[in-house]
Amino acid sequence: MHARGGAGPKQRTDYGRGIFRRRIELRGGDRRVEADLEDDFHRFGVRLEHDGRQVVRIAGAAGRHPWSTCPGALAPLERLVGMPLAAAASAVRRRTDPRAQCTHLLDLAGLAVAHAAAGRGLRDYEVEIPDRVEGRSHARLSRDGEAFLDFEIERGAIVSPEPFAGQPSFGGGFGRWAEATLEPELAEAAIVLQRACGISMGRLWDMDQVPGAKAFGAMTGGACHTFGAGVVEGAHRVVGSMRDFTAAPERLLAGEPGGEERA
Repeated sequence: MHARGGAGPKQRTDYGRGIFRRRIELRGGDRRVEADLEDDFHRFGVRLEHDGRQVVRIAGAAGRHPWSTCPGALAPLERLVGMPLAAAASAVRRRTDPRAQCTHLLDLAGLAVAHAAAGRGLRDYEVEIPDRVEGRSHARLSRDGEAFLDFEIERGAIVSPEPFAGQPSFGGGFGRWAEATLEPELAEAAIVLQRACGISMGRLWDMDQVPGAKAFGAMTGGACHTFGAGVVEGAHRVVGSMRDFTAAPERLLAGEPGGEERA
């Protein structure tokens, strides 16, 4: 597989022996939500303030990111100010054009909005997805320290358990299906896990060999801020920004954003 419009990445020789990990922590209280996300490729944060009905202030932080242009998506996040609190994290995608946003910051902001609407104190999601072997893997999610979801995935599909069997393991309208089919908290967790399934595929490639995001422009279709016209042309790879938490899940969200030691 190679990206159109430029030299594609080379496959990593050590792929198949590691684990993609992602952790999301949401802390609510005093009309405020602090949300943090870290995985192999990203370390982002969102700070949201609300009045019990709507968002009154929001700010993002990009501590570690794959492309030089990612921090440019911090300002567009402010378009969420004034939106009503909503039980579904996807509500943020109806408030603002996702293509003008960082996908991961927007997802995190959506979780923060839903967390505020639910009035929760602490929520912690931890995801682990072993590298695919012959296209297969098990994607597992723990919620607040307890095992909660386990998807068996093969190629681009979830093959078990029900009711997830037959749904795509990335993209494909999964979020709309989950919110229409499942109770809200299960839908949220399932969307978090399915989204991570898609991101985990990035471990396959030696991304530092790709000088810029333009190599993926035709493939992504301007799906986010960095890949938008007028931005993608100047989006350079932040070499060395990837981490490997295979053997060290405790390092996720440890220390200050951007200050982690390399794996």
